[in-house]
Amino acid sequence: MSKKPAILLIYTGGTIGMVKDFKTGALKAFNFTQLLERIPELHLLDCSIETYSFDVPIDSSDMHPSMWSKMAEVIKNNYHLYDGFVILHGSDTMSYTASALSFMLENLQKPVILTGSQLPIGDLRTDAKENLITAIQIAALQQESGKPLIQEVCLYFEYKLYRGNRTSKVSSEFFNAFTSPNIPHLAESGVHLKINKDLLLYNHQDKALKVHTLLCNEVVILKIFPGIQPSVLEAIFAIDGLKGVIIQTYGSGNAPSQAWFIDSLKRAIDKGIQVVNVTQCQSGSVDMGKYATSTELKKIGVISGKDITIEAAITKMMFLLGQENPNNFKTEFERPICGEIEK
Repeated sequence: MSKKPAILLIYTGGTIGMVKDFKTGALKAFNFTQLLERIPELHLLDCSIETYSFDVPIDSSDMHPSMWSKMAEVIKNNYHLYDGFVILHGSDTMSYTASALSFMLENLQKPVILTGSQLPIGDLRTDAKENLITAIQIAALQQESGKPLIQEVCLYFEYKLYRGNRTSKVSSEFFNAFTSPNIPHLAESGVHLKINKDLLLYNHQDKALKVHTLLCNEVVILKIFPGIQPSVLEAIFAIDGLKGVIIQTYGSGNAPSQAWFIDSLKRAIDKGIQVVNVTQCQSGSVDMGKYATSTELKKIGVISGKDITIEAAITKMMFLLGQENPNNFKTEFERPICGEIEK
């Protein structure tokens, strides 16, 4: 008989790990070593569950690249002990974390599922229990060969499993808080779990997990808007130590065509600052040169973000700039590393 899959539940913080003190009404983190007591339904899952908690749970608004490195190290140190990992995380920056980990965990062949909730686990109408139970169930899925069915970083929320680096949070109020604007969800939970196996990523080369923890956060996101002043770009590009800028442009990558705007970008690129073009639109792709207003951007060396999300764009930039021996940044950014961008 095959052994039960072993799942490590990693608690970083966030609403999902909160319970209400009914005397004071205040929310407080509960002890995750008592998880099975709090959610006895977990006993029904056909897997073993162990927990690991950050010493000090954090609100996801305080998320930092150093914490992504800590999560990656926890997975690295426990990789051969468990068949899958579920990370409990605040929803506000969950897409950033899912994107970052997808780049940091090279040759991943086991599931890393991030989940959270809009309401605390102890709330009467909470979405936390379903999200947690199903995320663990998905992490425990196996192929007939005994290998994990999911072998990438994913995000599970409100009945849907998404590729983590393809998600964005779109609602602070509704339970269906996330979307994957440019590719379909990987699985959907109903009476049965429906897996879209054709979309799943697999690392067919049997290479050992390689964890990258060096990230460069000397980067900026600049959202273009009508009336943006030259002094804004000048101030940003003058930031000491700046190495990369994501510019969020209109439509399929369009931006002001005035000489001052193009010249400002060109001076930055000539200084060695990497400039990547990502659309402000919720879905769709950058296609520089499609319209005259983006042709000049292409000429001066602005990099196309294609259909990448802003969360994946900024974390991919941090990842590539953090490499000890970086290859051609433009080539590396414009090719998919782990399904985050169109081919």
